[in-house]
Amino acid sequence: MSVDSQKARRACCSNLKLFLASMAFVYFSKAFAGAYMKSSITQIERRFDIPSSLIGVIDGSFEMGNLLVVAFVSYFGAKMHRPKLIAIGCVMMSAGCFLIALPHFLQGMYKYETSVYHNSDVNSTESFLPCLSNHSLAEADKMPDLETRTACEKAAGSSMWIYIFLGNMLRGIGETPIMPLGISYLDDFSREENTPFYLACIHTVGILGPMFGFMLGSFLSKIYVDIGSMDLDTVTINYKDSRWVGAWWLGFIVTGVVILLSSIPFWFLPKSLPKEGQEESKSTELSTVTEQENFLPDETQDEEKEKPVTFQELAKDFLPSLRRLFRNTIYVLMILTYLVSVNGFIGMITFKPKFMEQIYGQSASKAIFLIGAMNLPAVALGIITGGFVLKRFKLGVMGAARLAFGASLGSLCLLTVQSFLRCDNAEVAGITASYQGGPQLSYDPQTLLSQCNMGCSCSMKQWDPVCAYNGMTYASPCLAGCRTSSGTGKERVFHNCTCTGELMTPGMNMSAVLGQCPRISNCGYIFKIYMSLSVLGSFISACGGTPGYVVLLRSIQPDLKSLALGMQTLIVRTLGGIPPPIYFGALIDQTCLKWGSKQCGGRGACRIYDADAFRITFLGLITGLYFLSNILWGGLYCTIVKTHKKSTLRNQAKENGQDGDKSGNGHANISIVKNKEDADNESTI
Repeated sequence: MSVDSQKARRACCSNLKLFLASMAFVYFSKAFAGAYMKSSITQIERRFDIPSSLIGVIDGSFEMGNLLVVAFVSYFGAKMHRPKLIAIGCVMMSAGCFLIALPHFLQGMYKYETSVYHNSDVNSTESFLPCLSNHSLAEADKMPDLETRTACEKAAGSSMWIYIFLGNMLRGIGETPIMPLGISYLDDFSREENTPFYLACIHTVGILGPMFGFMLGSFLSKIYVDIGSMDLDTVTINYKDSRWVGAWWLGFIVTGVVILLSSIPFWFLPKSLPKEGQEESKSTELSTVTEQENFLPDETQDEEKEKPVTFQELAKDFLPSLRRLFRNTIYVLMILTYLVSVNGFIGMITFKPKFMEQIYGQSASKAIFLIGAMNLPAVALGIITGGFVLKRFKLGVMGAARLAFGASLGSLCLLTVQSFLRCDNAEVAGITASYQGGPQLSYDPQTLLSQCNMGCSCSMKQWDPVCAYNGMTYASPCLAGCRTSSGTGKERVFHNCTCTGELMTPGMNMSAVLGQCPRISNCGYIFKIYMSLSVLGSFISACGGTPGYVVLLRSIQPDLKSLALGMQTLIVRTLGGIPPPIYFGALIDQTCLKWGSKQCGGRGACRIYDADAFRITFLGLITGLYFLSNILWGGLYCTIVKTHKKSTLRNQAKENGQDGDKSGNGHANISIVKNKEDADNESTI
C-alpha cells in the first residue's frame, strides 16, 4: 500500500470518528433540550395558568416544526452537504431555546393564588383573620367584565405562552436534518457490521441528554421562578405546592448554549468520505448490502451512475422515489408499528411527572429527578445491550426482528401490571373527603361549604390549601374556619380552625399550617413497586430499540435511505408526536376535581385530580396503544419471515438456473451465494 493511500485511509478513519463523536454530542444536546422541555411542562402550565390540553398543543409544536420541512430536508439534503445542514439545524435549535426563555423577561412577576395578605413591615405584629375578614373574597368569585379582564391579561402577559409555542416549533425545524441525514451519512461510510454498534453508541450517549435534562429540571424546579427579582421571604408556598413555579426559563438558556456548541464540528466535516475499510479512497455514498437484498422489493437495478444535482431534476424524481418507497411492505408496517408505539411513549413521557405527583403524592421536583436518575439510565443500558447482542451473536434482519418483538412484548406485560397499582386520593375536605371524614361521593363547589365555615363568606374558587393537625387538607384557611393567624411567610400558622374540630376530640390542637398534608397511607411502599416495574420495563423496551432500527435500515433500497428515514420522521412525528400530548391532556383534564383561578378571572391550571380516574385514563390509554403496537409487530415479523423464505427460494432457483453464465454475470452470482450463506447462518440463530 502506498504512503498516499495510507494517509487517505487514516484521514477517512479520523473523519468518520469525528463525525461519530459529533453525532453523539448533537444527539446528547438535542435530547438534553427535549427532556428539559418535558420536565418543564408542569412549571409552564402553572406559570401561564393553562390547561393540560393547551400545554399538549405547545409540546406538540416541536413536531409541527418537523412536519414543515422534514420531507424536503430528507430528500434534497441527501444530495447536498449533509454535515453543514446539520450544523445549520443546530443553530436554529439554539435560537428556539432562547426564544422559549424570552417571556420570562417580558412579563411581570408571578402572582399565585392566595388568601393571605402580606405586610411589608417585618416588625409588624398585625394578625391576619381568615374567616372574619374574608367577606370580600366571595365577591372575587364573580367574573370581571370583558374590558377589565382584557386590560388585566395585557398587564399580566397571559398570552406570552405563544413565544414558547413558536420557540419550540423552531427547535423542531432545526432538529429535522440530524436524524435522517446524520444516520444515513454514517451508514453510507461505515462497515455494514459496524453500523449497529455505532448506532448503539450514538443512542447511548444521546440518552445521557435526557438524564441531564431531567436532572436540571429537577434542580431548577426547586428554585423560585422570580429568583433575584423579589424577596423570597414573602413567598408563602414551597416547591411541593401545586401553585409553585420553578426557574423554568433558566434551563432553556443553558440548553441553548449547549446546542450551539454541538454545531461547531459539523462545519469542518467533508461532504462525503471513503467507505470504511476500503483501501482505495472512493467518494461514494451508496454500497450494495448483501443480506439487505433479501428484504428489498424486486426492482431493476441499474448500474451506479452520478446522481443529478440540479434542483429541477431532483424535484422531478421526488414523487417516483416516494412511490418506490411506499411499495415496500416491510417499511410500511414498520412505520405503522412505530407510529402506534410512539403515541403511547410520547403521551407517557409528557405526563408521567404529573402522574407520579398526583397518584403517588410525589413533588414535581422528585418525580422529575427519579425519571432522570432511574428510568433513563435503564434506557441507556437497554439500548447498548440491544446493540451488543446484535454484534455479539451476528444477528441479521430476522434475529433483529425477533429481539425487537420480544422486547416490545416484555415491556407490555410489565406495563399491564403497573395499571393495577393504586393509591388513595389525597384527603381534601369537601373535594375528596367529607368534613366529617370518609370519602366524598361527588364534588361540586357547594360541597366546599359546611356548617363550620358557613358564616365566613369564603371564596369557592380560591386554592390556598392548609394542613390541619387532624391530617385533613382544607382548600383555604377560610374554608377550614380559621379565626386567627400568627407568623409571616411560610411560617404562618392559623388558629381556632372550627372545621378541624369535627374530626378531633376535645382539647386537641385546632391549628393549621400552609400547604397540603402528606399522604398517610402505604402509598410509599406501592410507589417503590411502581418505580421498580417502571425501570425494568424501560430497560426491556430499550433493548428492542437498536434491533428495530436495523430492521428499518435493512428494509430500504440504499438510494432511498435518507428519504425513507425522513418520511419515517415526518409520519411518526406528525401522527405520533403532535396528537398524543393534546388528546392525553384533554382526557386528563376530564379527571380534574379542583381548578385554580387566573389572576384576571377564569379557569386556570388544575390543582387536584381524581386519582383513580387519572390512573385508569392515563395507564389504560398507554397500555391499549402498546397492545396494538405488539399486534402490528407480530404481523411485521410474519411478513419478514415470508419475505425471507421467498427470496431464499428465488435465489436458489436463480443459482441453479445460471450455472452456465457465471463468467458473464459474476457479480450477481457472488451476491446470490452470499445471500444463501447468510440465509443458512440466519436459520441457525
